Amino acid sequence: MKAVLGFCSLLVLLLTTDVSGQRTRPRPKSPTTRKPPGPKKLAPKTELEPQEPTDFPPPILGPPSSFADCPRECFCPPSYPNALYCENRNLRKVPIIPSRTHYLYLQNNYIDQVTADSFNNATELKWINLGNNRIRSIDKQVFEKLPNLLYLYMERNQLKEVPSDLPVGLEQLQLSRNQISKIAPGTFSKMEHLVLLDLHHNRISDSNLGKNIFKDLKNLIQLNLAHNILRKMPTNIPNSVFQLFLDRNNIEDIPRDYFKDFTNIAFVRLNYNQLSDKGLPKMVFNISTLLDLHLAHNKLSTVPMFNSHLEHLHLNNNNIESINGTEICPFQLSEDVHDANDMPKLRYLRLDGNHLSPPIPMDVIMCFRHLHSIVI
Repeated sequence: MKAVLGFCSLLVLLLTTDVSGQRTRPRPKSPTTRKPPGPKKLAPKTELEPQEPTDFPPPILGPPSSFADCPRECFCPPSYPNALYCENRNLRKVPIIPSRTHYLYLQNNYIDQVTADSFNNATELKWINLGNNRIRSIDKQVFEKLPNLLYLYMERNQLKEVPSDLPVGLEQLQLSRNQISKIAPGTFSKMEHLVLLDLHHNRISDSNLGKNIFKDLKNLIQLNLAHNILRKMPTNIPNSVFQLFLDRNNIEDIPRDYFKDFTNIAFVRLNYNQLSDKGLPKMVFNISTLLDLHLAHNKLSTVPMFNSHLEHLHLNNNNIESINGTEICPFQLSEDVHDANDMPKLRYLRLDGNHLSPPIPMDVIMCFRHLHSIVI
């Protein structure tokens, strides 16, 4: 009996162990539906800068206007119905200009071409400012539509030559800080009303200036050819010129009678050139109308002669080692000059940056009695 009970207990224990083992046996996981990983993605390539004009900010629209013909990109003030303000608006092209416009402001945009279509009705325009854009070309027909234009400002663009067929009535033409290296023959023909021509900071050389390129500019007052690559003084400058600016070129000498026929010349700037004593004839600056003469940053070793009417003389940063008042004085110091009108008019003399040291020689002071300032 005991044997039977023992056998039954053993059987129950085995069954219990088997059931317990089935509970702890891990069940196989059901297959997942997750997408298998794809191929390893490569790092994105660095994209190139977008090409023009997509790299520009969007145009800035103007406020609503009471003028139906006012371009959406511009401002048409009711108080100035003849003015059109389109500056600083990220424009890529010139909008259609209303016929009532006399003054047009388009500076500080991204315009790269000026086409005739924009000016079909703008025959009354007198003033155009297209400065600080990216203008490379101008349709030849543009200026044919603008017979009344007086002022044209196109500085800080990318022009390679002076525009042709300019209006003959133009009075001011500003083309500084472009890339101009060409001025076609006849560009300024018949432009006798032009008084200001600004071509500074371009790429104009002696070969780009034809012999008679400025001949017809009979009323020119200011000619600015500074910061180009000239090696010679430009020829056939109109004798009406009042201001001549030739700074920052490579000019080495001045012809003896260069200023002989100038009847109004008062300001001459020749700073930052290659002028030496050898390249300056003794009396080349003996010009009665000359008031202001700049010869700084050259290679001069002596003070050049000048007329008694000169008021300002800049000779700083040369190679001058001494100054002799007796030699440069327009009259003999032994003469007894009582009339102040007969005394030299020099008021300002700059000599710093040379090989000089104080004091100022007494003969300089005795000659130039109107001197108010000497920088040495």
